[in-house]
Amino acid sequence: MFHIALFEPEIPPNTGNIIRLCANTGSQLHLIHPLGFDMEVKALRRAGLDYHEWANVHQHDNYAAFIENTDFTHIYAVTTKATAYHHEMTYQAGDCLLLGPETRGLPPEVLDSEQTKNIRVPMQKDSRSLNLSNTAAIVLYQALANTGFKGLL
Repeated sequence: MFHIALFEPEIPPNTGNIIRLCANTGSQLHLIHPLGFDMEVKALRRAGLDYHEWANVHQHDNYAAFIENTDFTHIYAVTTKATAYHHEMTYQAGDCLLLGPETRGLPPEVLDSEQTKNIRVPMQKDSRSLNLSNTAAIVLYQALANTGFKGLL
């Protein structure tokens, strides 16, 4: 199983889309507080459709609690500031893909920590970033491909 962690997500439809992604891939979602929205907001529920009941979602009070209460094989921090590309990694079950808030990305203290390996998705030179839920899907499916899509049809 893979894990996706959203550090202080801000946009409900992105989180809803990632809930749906996790439900369809058997991945576990971790939401690191504070959240920029209420979990009952209509946009979150609409984007996740009826997949909320099939998604395994854990909430953490903050980043320190997330690190303290989890045990991943690797944590891959997805950031435009990385030099290594997502497709160059050899992913394993138990790995976590960590994505930052939509408007500001992951903070330096997370990117510079010993727990994370920073990766990026290739894009045009002058591009700012990809949509959060699209990025999560791109990297997760690369990780799933590395493991032969085990457990998926």
